Amino acid sequence: MATSRVKTSSILQGFPKSRSLLAGNAYFQPTSYESIATLSGTGASTTISFTSIPSTFSHLQLRVLGRSDSAAAAGTITVYPNGDTTAANYARHRLSTDGATVTATGTASGVMQLGRVSAGTAAANIMGVTILDIIDYASTSKYKTFRSLSGHDQNGSGDLWLTSGLYMSLTAINRVDLVIGGNWTTATTIGLYGIKGA
Repeated sequence: MATSRVKTSSILQGFPKSRSLLAGNAYFQPTSYESIATLSGTGASTTISFTSIPSTFSHLQLRVLGRSDSAAAAGTITVYPNGDTTAANYARHRLSTDGATVTATGTASGVMQLGRVSAGTAAANIMGVTILDIIDYASTSKYKTFRSLSGHDQNGSGDLWLTSGLYMSLTAINRVDLVIGGNWTTATTIGLYGIKGA
């Protein structure tokens, strides 16, 4: 079927729009998130690494559906941008609760522990979820800000973390390592997304 014309419209003025390729079809609002890569746990490694991250986005988001094989109550996710393990380059803050007690902590020098997932003592097949945003990751004129929300069930008791982190470096981020206590299980999936816009 031949295309006779591409419609124009004032719908959604002020927002980015994509034109339909077929006459008569409506505009649609494209997503602000673009999938960059998806990686899975191997069951034999503590680290999942995203490398060669393009600098073409405003921000990044990591979506973790994960579990550790550690015998601990939970697996804590430590994030190392650019493979930098120097504790003095980081600050972090955390508000956490288990449904009964709320705790607030922070440190001016310490690696960024920015999420939690279920671990070996949790019931079978229970996973933890962490959503982690990296703001202005490609900037070479400001420090990088991280924020995350994570939670998991631990044998009927909830565990919720709201965290933020600061990476005190002017180097653009092109690599992110996520390190867990124990190994990432094969059921783990982590997606990296680029965020467009301001």
